[in-house]
Amino acid sequence: MNFGFILTLALIAFGIIIIAKGFKVVQQSQCMIIERLGSYSRTLNNGFNVVIPFLDQARPIYWIHNSEIWPTSRIDLRETVLDVPEQAVITKDNVSIRIDALMYVQVTNAVKATYEISNLPLAVAQLAQTSLRNVIGEMDLDECLASRDVINTKLKQILDEATDKWGLKVNRVELKNITPPREIQVAMEKQMQAERERRAKVLEAEGDKQARIARSEGQKQEQINLADGDREAQIRQAQGEAQAIREVAEAKKIALQAIHSVLKSEELTTQYIVASDYLEKFGQFTQGKGDKVFIPYESSMALGSLGSIKELLTNPTMSPNSGRPKSPPLN
Repeated sequence: MNFGFILTLALIAFGIIIIAKGFKVVQQSQCMIIERLGSYSRTLNNGFNVVIPFLDQARPIYWIHNSEIWPTSRIDLRETVLDVPEQAVITKDNVSIRIDALMYVQVTNAVKATYEISNLPLAVAQLAQTSLRNVIGEMDLDECLASRDVINTKLKQILDEATDKWGLKVNRVELKNITPPREIQVAMEKQMQAERERRAKVLEAEGDKQARIARSEGQKQEQINLADGDREAQIRQAQGEAQAIREVAEAKKIALQAIHSVLKSEELTTQYIVASDYLEKFGQFTQGKGDKVFIPYESSMALGSLGSIKELLTNPTMSPNSGRPKSPPLN
């Protein structure tokens, strides 16, 4: 193998290397910063690009890859998650808590991200830690635990304004964990248990109150219904008695009219009524066996009048005056 052949092979290999170094293929959502002789030349976007070998060089920067920070010459323009390390923070009421967060960031200006800061991810993480201390230091422990959205909003605003000159956009900040000391956790658990018991007692008392109200309303309605029932019963009983009295009176009226039509005398009719009532009342005294009854003198007159009236009713042709009993002679 002669020298000319070796030189030819070397030239071919050198040409291939030159051609390989002169072409750059950039993937979608990526870019490259090209420097010529140490100065910024241009930014290569996605697609096929041509550079001058040995004169144009890609400038590497530190960026996030698989949740870790690595130097790379291809800058990822997609939104990336940056994990803020856990740290101890003191609240306004002097309680030491451990807290960490996640940041969703995106490079908006690759030139600023390359030349304005040496290690962009580390700078953003440190800035997030210091800002988190400031925000938490202005809040009590209870407020920190209950106001995560407020903390996230404040951190996003602070970090977005601070990283704007670095060509970085902070889209979102989320707190992962807020861990108070063990003794604080025990006290919080006891407080929570006491609050649950208090709520249970309040609910039990409210339920007993509603039950008592319901029972009293039921008893009230029951008494009202009973009173209405008694009133209705008394009204109907009175109406029945009144109807019975009217019917009895109507029957007596008809009977008196019949007697009067036979006797043809109001005096005899009156005597008949009096004698009948007298005998009816008199009969109530002779219900028991062995009762001794003394008949007054007036009773013989009533019985005599009743006998005369009976004869008149039996023999209508008899004169009313003929059947009247004679009064006893006066001594």
